[in-house]
Amino acid sequence: MFRTQYDTDVSIWSPQGRIYQIEYAMEAVKLGSCCVGLKSKTHAVLAVLKRVDTHRKIYPIDEKVGLAIAGITADARKLANFMKTESMNHQFTYETGIPITKLVSKVANKCHSVTVRVGQRPFGVGLLLVGADENGPRLFEMTPSGIYFEYVAHTIGARCQAAKTYLERHYESFPDCTADELLRHGLQALKCATQEDELTASNCSIGIVSLTEPFKLLTADDLAPHLRAIQPPAEGEGEGEG
Repeated sequence: MFRTQYDTDVSIWSPQGRIYQIEYAMEAVKLGSCCVGLKSKTHAVLAVLKRVDTHRKIYPIDEKVGLAIAGITADARKLANFMKTESMNHQFTYETGIPITKLVSKVANKCHSVTVRVGQRPFGVGLLLVGADENGPRLFEMTPSGIYFEYVAHTIGARCQAAKTYLERHYESFPDCTADELLRHGLQALKCATQEDELTASNCSIGIVSLTEPFKLLTADDLAPHLRAIQPPAEGEGEGEG
């Protein structure tokens, strides 16, 4: 995949009009563990796979904003710290939480700025941001090039196509889902992307925000009933004797 003539700097374009450094950053996102985001009329949910139990894949940014990452963790931490700083500055100046659309725009500008300067490289991480404001729950995807999109449901990372297929089949029901139903849809989509037999509290993480409650990460005890609900019934369970 390496093209040494045109991939030595992010400011170099190939004759075909491609910037290989950005393409490499997007490949890093595809190698990251799967992240799923979805929203209803009242809630927004992030669900992520964790390859290592100690790795952090979801970051609370503000009272009403949460972030999931796929790609290079060090880059994700830098962007998460940048967003926390912008959020605190906005809170200090205006005495109110930063609107998620403004925060997304700021981090998009930061991601884009490193793609137009000699001697820098793109951030090799993809982001899913959820939040809630006066317009309801919001879900955004951020790419390494600084382009962002708003979705009802979306997924990024390794094997995300399997999870995306599940979301495409069920997204029409998401707006009217309760919090528990939305959580289980997120776990079901995540399960489609895992190569393991089942999801556990150690290999997945969930964050949720609503119009009335702040963003929070679910504990293992909170996750347990939802994980049991999506497991297929044991063989012979529910069958009568006879």
